[in-house]
Amino acid sequence: MKLQRISGTWFDFYHCNPYEGDTWNATTQQFTAEDWELKLGEMAEAGMDTLVLLHVALHGQAFYPSEVIPHRWNTVCPDPLEAVLAAADKHGQTIYVGLGFFTTPIMGSLSTTGDRSSLRFDIARELAARYGHHRSFGGWYFPVEAAIFTYFPDHYVTYANELADFCRKVGAPKVLIAPYGTRSINGDGRFVAQLRSLEVDYIAYQDEIGVDRTTFEQVEATFERLREAHDRANKPLWADIEVFRFQGRVLYPGAFDRIQRQLEIVSPYVDKVLCYQYLGMMNKPGSPVHAGSAESVALYEDYTAYMKEQGLLPR
Repeated sequence: MKLQRISGTWFDFYHCNPYEGDTWNATTQQFTAEDWELKLGEMAEAGMDTLVLLHVALHGQAFYPSEVIPHRWNTVCPDPLEAVLAAADKHGQTIYVGLGFFTTPIMGSLSTTGDRSSLRFDIARELAARYGHHRSFGGWYFPVEAAIFTYFPDHYVTYANELADFCRKVGAPKVLIAPYGTRSINGDGRFVAQLRSLEVDYIAYQDEIGVDRTTFEQVEATFERLREAHDRANKPLWADIEVFRFQGRVLYPGAFDRIQRQLEIVSPYVDKVLCYQYLGMMNKPGSPVHAGSAESVALYEDYTAYMKEQGLLPR
């Protein structure tokens, strides 16, 4: 059996959905630049070389010194974005910077015209000018995701292509998306044609196990279809496995035996495995930058021990 480690993860400065990030939001607001360096080093030690930053602004407040959005989040670190990019430079990681969720409501619009669209373009230009010198700034992530129902919505393809074209002109060349509705994909000729027309570099499909929308059997059948479709379209295929569970409305670490099964299912079909998400769901024992519930330590220990047994992390 081909098995892959989780080689990438999402993370955030403050989680965008109410309640979901309650076990780590207050902690990350207190992180210094040195704390972020330690946390990204922890991720690197766990084998994660690709990081996806969910957003750089939220509810009309920026997490970096911005002229486009002058209001700021009250974080101890004066520029968390600079801190994580510098840390990723040091650890040899690549960051895909989230371009969306700037205002309220967070999902915004997929329109390529109007105020929200202008904000996306203005912030992309500002981020490229301010942070484009970092080696780790490898690309962009579009967090306003496609809701697939058998196919990508046509208006989403237009939105993604226009924004991707602009982002490549002003800054880093690569673009990542992570659609949901994965279980509905049938992978036929129309879907393959959409993949060819989507001018993005990487598509990391949500496995939808953490949100309890699908089964292991459905995930395997879906990723088998995706592999065939992506091969026909000549496009890389990534997975986004959900390592969380819901306890009420709050995210907590999922059981390791469930996550092990998720990895075993998607690994043979995909080129890379990302997870949602290390931050809050895993913590190295004794970490001085612990962010999340106490059980996140057990998940870290179980996961890294298994990866070492499989020869996918150094002992």
